[in-house]
Amino acid sequence: MTQSRALRVGVDIGGTFTDMAILDDRGIVAVGKTLTTHSEPAAAVETVLRQTLTAHGLDPADITTFVHGTTLVTNALIERRGATTALLTTEGFRDVVEMGREHRYELYDLDLELPRPLVPRHLRFGVRERVLADGTVDTGLDEAAVKQLAAELSEAGVQAVAVCFLHSHVNDEHERRVREIVRATAPELRVALSSEVNPEIREYERSSTTLANVYVQQLVESYLEDLRDRLRGLGLRRAPLIMLSNGGVAAIDVARRFPIRMLESGPAGGALGAVAFGRSAGRPDQIAFDMGGTTAKLCIIEAGRPLVTHTFEVDRVYRLRAGSGLPVRAPVIDMIEIGTGGGSIARVNSLGLITVGPDSAGSEPGPVSYGRGGEHCTVTDADAVLGYLDPDHFLGGDMLLDVEAAAAAIDRQIAGALGVGVAEAAWGIHATANENMANAARVHAIERGQDPTRLPMFVSGGNGPLHGPGVAAALGSPAVVVPPAAGVLSALGFLSAPMSIDIVRSRHAELGTVELSVIEEMFEEMEGEGVRVLRGSGVPAEDIAHERTLEMRFVGQGSEIEVPVPPLGSHWRADLAENFAEQYRQRFGT
Repeated sequence: MTQSRALRVGVDIGGTFTDMAILDDRGIVAVGKTLTTHSEPAAAVETVLRQTLTAHGLDPADITTFVHGTTLVTNALIERRGATTALLTTEGFRDVVEMGREHRYELYDLDLELPRPLVPRHLRFGVRERVLADGTVDTGLDEAAVKQLAAELSEAGVQAVAVCFLHSHVNDEHERRVREIVRATAPELRVALSSEVNPEIREYERSSTTLANVYVQQLVESYLEDLRDRLRGLGLRRAPLIMLSNGGVAAIDVARRFPIRMLESGPAGGALGAVAFGRSAGRPDQIAFDMGGTTAKLCIIEAGRPLVTHTFEVDRVYRLRAGSGLPVRAPVIDMIEIGTGGGSIARVNSLGLITVGPDSAGSEPGPVSYGRGGEHCTVTDADAVLGYLDPDHFLGGDMLLDVEAAAAAIDRQIAGALGVGVAEAAWGIHATANENMANAARVHAIERGQDPTRLPMFVSGGNGPLHGPGVAAALGSPAVVVPPAAGVLSALGFLSAPMSIDIVRSRHAELGTVELSVIEEMFEEMEGEGVRVLRGSGVPAEDIAHERTLEMRFVGQGSEIEVPVPPLGSHWRADLAENFAEQYRQRFGT
């Protein structure tokens, strides 16, 4: 056993592999990787931690920090593995979650498929009540109807209730009263209020976010409890911290209350790892490219910080097209997720062209070369045939790749259909995957006002160093940076994340007329709430800092951009207007 030392551990559960990194005050101590167990994800965490600690003679009692990220929430929403949930909303508005924004993301598709709501129509109920946009009560809450509904929902086997009334972000009186009635009538029902989960304007996004949060809450709580028990069983003395999608970490209690903030917690680690290494390398601006076994993620790093957005879509149903998924309002590192990974399945379409993804062989059964029963040839199979992967030392030597089986599958499914050799077909799969990712990356960068030809590419993930150079060449990136332990960079990135919490409030006002005292009062209220959360998670008061932002737009526009808030003072309005103009120019070029 080595001498006692403080160890920090990061673990990322991906779609194919679960990655782990262990650091001490001198740097990387050990890394580990194992196949993800989708039916019992915490088991993979336990396995990779036990194996790595044993292999390197490390004592679990020396672990002072354990940070964990996962795609559990995203997968549960996509696979619809959440609680039986009901929606209570203002009378006449129960179909808002199905009508959405009435936006056709594919204008000429007559068979347009829309995202399926988390709650079927027979479990969506209108309640008589009405709060106006200024917060005044126009119609009182029908408490008798709420009580009756609570009893009926309990009898029907409903497990969770989302309450989303109009304008509750301004006045949450009715939503809070509904929770009191439901708890008194059917205490076993889990209740989520939109005024707490997402207290912002726009009822469709607020309803969708609240539904998603309560839909996965029980699943996440059970998982986190299982994880904590397994870690205790291994001898860990500290409770794990959970990676959030905004690039910060939180205590388990925060993650249990707002599991929707874990939505993209795994991919966030890759972006943070790129930031940390980019800072050391003197590259504050870069493209962070993370390619794993199931998907590839890409984000823009600007001035040493990843771009952050507050709107994200889950379960896109149409070729990953924007507008075809369920909207969620939560702070998320602004990245594009591309349906191309090592496990992405390759086919020949009706036009005689190779297509790759977005469906994946995952880890169960995985690519043909894994020898676990996979039948469809994948990107990893093509890379193995091309000689990019060492078949005798895959996964650190813990797994052997069957190159002959991969070649046979490519010959049967691709080469034969195209009338070419196996090597040429494998190269076609490899190149098609690269082009798919480069095209998506180019659009993502340009939409954010960035020129990809000036940004070096920082690659990570199990397949990042393998495909990153090809993607960078297609983009015209000036350089490719491959860090040490690139295959577990997300897990490493977790350990650079600060403890953080995002607090939001909504109030509509024009810059020229808003009272500064009102703005200051709202910020102080939010900062007070944030301090209470962080202090409750063990953060010393002297280590807490605040960042203030406003969402702004020109009069008449329908969407906002996030703008940093200057210090309040006599020139506050002019400084804020200049900040807005600069952000607008950078985003839209005018």
